Amino acid sequence: MLVVGGGSSGWMAATMLRTVLAKDISVTLVESEAIGIVGVGEATIPPMQQFQRFLGIDEADFIAATQGTFKLGIEFHNWVREGDAYLHQFGPVGREMDALVRLHHWWQLGRLADDGTDYPEWQDLHVAFHAAKANRFAPAGPRSGELAGRYTHAYHFDAQRYAAFLRRIAELRGVRRVEGRIISVNRASESGFVSAVQMEDGRSLEADLFIDCSGFASLLVGKELAEPFTDWSHWIPSDRALAVPTSRPAGGIRPYTQGIAHSTGWQWRIPLQHRTGNGHVFASAFCSEDEAAARLMANLEGEALAEPRLVKFTTGRRARAWVGNVVAVGLSSGFLEPLESTSIHFVQSTLERLVELFPTRAMDPALRDQFNARTAKEWEQVRDFIIAHYHLTERDDSEFWRYTRNMAIPDSLAEIIETWRVRGHLAIDGGHLFQLGSWAALMIGQRCIPHGVHALADRADPAYAAREVRKIAAECRASGERLPDHAEFISRFAQAADS
Repeated sequence: MLVVGGGSSGWMAATMLRTVLAKDISVTLVESEAIGIVGVGEATIPPMQQFQRFLGIDEADFIAATQGTFKLGIEFHNWVREGDAYLHQFGPVGREMDALVRLHHWWQLGRLADDGTDYPEWQDLHVAFHAAKANRFAPAGPRSGELAGRYTHAYHFDAQRYAAFLRRIAELRGVRRVEGRIISVNRASESGFVSAVQMEDGRSLEADLFIDCSGFASLLVGKELAEPFTDWSHWIPSDRALAVPTSRPAGGIRPYTQGIAHSTGWQWRIPLQHRTGNGHVFASAFCSEDEAAARLMANLEGEALAEPRLVKFTTGRRARAWVGNVVAVGLSSGFLEPLESTSIHFVQSTLERLVELFPTRAMDPALRDQFNARTAKEWEQVRDFIIAHYHLTERDDSEFWRYTRNMAIPDSLAEIIETWRVRGHLAIDGGHLFQLGSWAALMIGQRCIPHGVHALADRADPAYAAREVRKIAAECRASGERLPDHAEFISRFAQAADS
């Protein structure tokens, strides 16, 4: 087996496949130090905990090696109206009031009995929100069944350090690394399968299965196999990102990512131990690169440590991620902008799907077709979640926001929004990456409030609902604010890794 390309995706692939495959199956990774990687500061979502555990990675070692921090959610600023802010928190509500009717219905019912002066916001009903706003963190651990543990976490980390961290693990487990540039690809005459890649120095690297982790170049699936690209830029018009690291600002370390909307796109802030990752995602049809750079540099926290680096992209995906005997992983299979921190997750889920549907040398067509169908569904579901941030806006201060507010959206997303608006029901299946907690945070945070509540709550006493909602908010606040300071927790955690 040959992994083509390094970076986070290449070394995630090599480490996972070496961990799960029989020892007599060789895993080789080829990369060139002369070719840069896209990675900047990276943010993730909670399923990455599962990936790390599967690989047997110690969390403290990982945090220390990557200068990582913990993440309780993503804070969105200015997405509906300038000045608005809400947190897409990780984890469920503090507690439910009823076994059948979910809490957001009771929260909305309680608003009818309250004058609104100090009625809890939706995010107040989550432990993660209160911990995040106080810069506090500790893993939920075995308390997950109690209110104090009803949250989960993800990570921020330095992507280049993460790739180096995984490389050490992979090579210790038997992955062979080859340095050099690929200049051509050999194909089998009858099947059309890739048989080998030719190196600049004359070497030929053969394999039965190729993992394309070559980034935007998509060397095998895109360039060699010419798999069509489905363009989604009419729904997500952003096609540029400027990235720049800054010194870590004074004070605590936020345990959350920030996504700050501007007149043409948005800006990320990713807090690491040693620096902050910053970037501005924007649409070149509505804004020049110079304008975007000026806007980014004017909105930094801390001192810039480099000049802004430009990354160009097109939102969309390859029609198939598995073609012949090649599986595209990461950017080689497509790109969705980093608004909900899903890039690393797509690498993880693709690898998990490949392991589940792992082929024989015949590259079983039924397994390949199932893999591609599931991959397409996941991409489209996440695509809709991202589009909703842009479409559910009241902003009309720029041509960019007027476009996203009024654009036609996919039928699948239109159904979700319409079903939600009627009585707060969610039209998704259980396999969706983002479930009720995420969609409720998005919808309510973007002021998409249902017109009614669940029929089983409709005849209840709004005053009762309001009282219970207030109790839950107070419990969540107390639980979140009892957690240790995030920076102090990381310091103790790093010491544990060194001991």
